Amino acid sequence: MRNKRLLIVLLPFISLMIFPFVQAPTITACTLDKDTYNQGETGYLTVTIYNDEDREIRVTELSATIDYYYIEGNVYMQKFFTDTTLPVEIQQGQSRTFNIPFNLPANIAPGYTNLDVRTRTELWNIHLGRWLESDHPAYEPTLYIESPYKQQSQQQSIMTYLLGVTTIVFVAMTVFLTIINIRARFIKQPVA
Repeated sequence: MRNKRLLIVLLPFISLMIFPFVQAPTITACTLDKDTYNQGETGYLTVTIYNDEDREIRVTELSATIDYYYIEGNVYMQKFFTDTTLPVEIQQGQSRTFNIPFNLPANIAPGYTNLDVRTRTELWNIHLGRWLESDHPAYEPTLYIESPYKQQSQQQSIMTYLLGVTTIVFVAMTVFLTIINIRARFIKQPVA
């Protein structure tokens, strides 16, 4: 009975020695190509992965998932993958930059939405001479989709300003012409 308890206590420690927990890569940067997007636009994410492990890793998958909310209120999820051919190996202490192109639907709801950027990596095991599954680092940049009504509102504001300036110019010209007309009448009248 005592040996069974000892085995139960030691089993997790032995498994950690045989299959060590690793956290090989980290996503050190994940940036969008612009600050604001419109409906139907395309863009891309630039993702930098750093190998902080003491041996090489390889990236087997890199993707960005967006939960879309359409204007009608429906939810839709779309997944985009890197344009680099994978797997790609990254040496110890090195970084590698990848691009993930994406395109937004024409009827996506405006506002802020998070992208779920994830990578799958494998770590080279020297003792076994093969790749083993490793950590899956993630990052969540925020994407801003501008309302199509904002552009219409800005155009209406510009038109309002132009109408206001034009009205002021016409009022000023009317006042000016009225003053000239009054002076002309005053000068034309003969003095008796």
